[in-house]
Amino acid sequence: MAAVGLTAWYGGTSAIRDVTLSVRANTVTALIGPSGCGKSTFLRSLNRMHELVPDARVAGRVLLDGHDIYARGVNPIQVRRSIGMVFQKPTPFPTMSVAENVAAGLRVGPKLGRAEREAIVERALRRAALWDEVKDRLHHSALDLSGGQQQRLCVARTLAPEPEVVLLDEPTASLDPVGTARIEELIRELKRDFTVIIVTHNLQQAARVSDVTAFFYLGDLVEVGPTTQIFTAPARAQTEAYVTGRFG
Repeated sequence: MAAVGLTAWYGGTSAIRDVTLSVRANTVTALIGPSGCGKSTFLRSLNRMHELVPDARVAGRVLLDGHDIYARGVNPIQVRRSIGMVFQKPTPFPTMSVAENVAAGLRVGPKLGRAEREAIVERALRRAALWDEVKDRLHHSALDLSGGQQQRLCVARTLAPEPEVVLLDEPTASLDPVGTARIEELIRELKRDFTVIIVTHNLQQAARVSDVTAFFYLGDLVEVGPTTQIFTAPARAQTEAYVTGRFG
């Protein structure tokens, strides 16, 4: 996956400028930087989620398997099936059961029989490390789950349509340490089958879960490289100042 020359505007103000970033398959890429520096804006641009925000627009290209997701005639709903997203706060659908939440994304696409749909739900919940905890509560309200379980449920919902890329926007920001540890363990497992891009304000988390780290500052992509290098021998003075805690 590659974002080429991507610039995003919100309400006439440039949020990110001319960002070019390539992401290798089956890796975890962490986006770090101070609040308001463009990380989440960039992430939302990767699957056209910004289009749900009034006055937001993007110029540039995002290539998935060599195809531009912004090309004329490309359906954004289909884009979001291939590039799924999990948000900062758990967002289970409150009127749906656990199983219905996971199957929600399957409504778009080929019609599935009951047995096939149930098999996909189980596989997604297993991949999200949640099956054993909810297999006897599949028809209960998703709101009966704990915060950490709800976030893993949202991961399962994202995985059910078999995306190529999973975007995570500060997925542990509202979780306790136990829930955070479970999500981090899950991220390391997910890269076996998916390409993962995570926004995080937690530098220790970026160091623990990612293969590559990209540092954003004031709308610019300052530096990108292997995570070990970014945290131990960054090439840019701004990056070093941020990762050593001198600002941000």
